Amino acid sequence: MAPEYALRGHLTYKADVYSFGVLALEIVSGRSNMKHRPTEESICLVDWVVSLKQKGSLMDLVDPRLDSDFNKNEALRMIEIAVLCINKSPAHRPTMSEVVNMLEGNIEIKEPDFNLITSGDELRLQALNLKLDQGDTFPLL
Repeated sequence: MAPEYALRGHLTYKADVYSFGVLALEIVSGRSNMKHRPTEESICLVDWVVSLKQKGSLMDLVDPRLDSDFNKNEALRMIEIAVLCINKSPAHRPTMSEVVNMLEGNIEIKEPDFNLITSGDELRLQALNLKLDQGDTFPLL
């Protein structure tokens, strides 16, 4: 669910872009963003992607069951577009027509020139990064 809708009940046309981004991440990773009973050990898919983006290791998101049987450029293209789509600010998300053009290779994928997280998320993500750096594994929500 797009943050602007979840927090303020404000539904924008960019909420669908956010949902598309989450769906794309679920497909690439082979993991669901939702579970009915999250635990303290669980992390959500969007938080994991933000952490991987900060570390420059987005390819770690790809479903390990694929081994190396996938096109790495296409997977990275999808992930980078999904990252643009899950921005917390609707104003910074692309339109769906821009998403389609990026997927088709008609326009370049923009590099986000903004922070994917808010200051309130920063401490939580720092703790997550520390645990991941130490080799801890977590089930995803």
